[in-house]
Amino acid sequence: MDFEKLYNMYYMEVYSYVLTRIKNSHMAEEITQKTFYKAMISGNSFHGQSGEFTWLCAIAKNLVYDTMRHYGHFGETDMEVPDKMNIEHVVEEEDSALRIHQILHTLEEPYKEVFQLRVFGELSFKKIGTIFEKTENWARVTYHRARLKILERMDEE
Repeated sequence: MDFEKLYNMYYMEVYSYVLTRIKNSHMAEEITQKTFYKAMISGNSFHGQSGEFTWLCAIAKNLVYDTMRHYGHFGETDMEVPDKMNIEHVVEEEDSALRIHQILHTLEEPYKEVFQLRVFGELSFKKIGTIFEKTENWARVTYHRARLKILERMDEE
């Protein structure tokens, strides 16, 4: 297996996947690096039963869980606010973003993860389907259902 090619082909996608799970860019980088290291040292464990990307995401997911167990929780991602923005607009935007994250936190799986992968990880429906070993259409439908659930819960308030 050509690990340099694998790394170049999937690094950003695996990083995006990890970042959607932990919301900390420094930890996401570290976990992504560990993912490729672990894939390299256990390359013979890949038997082609799933795609390479799915295999890498499975490794990454396990490393995320290991990290969560080790640290217990994650720090928030640093956010920069452009100087030109109106402070009221920033507060409104932060309030609605916070509310969406609160709703997302209570959303059941797989809606939660699919929504995060699509919105925060910017993954295509095809890649999301691959991660879940489902079809692109399944990912599309699940994302839209998650979106509707979030909108419904926001309207309830």
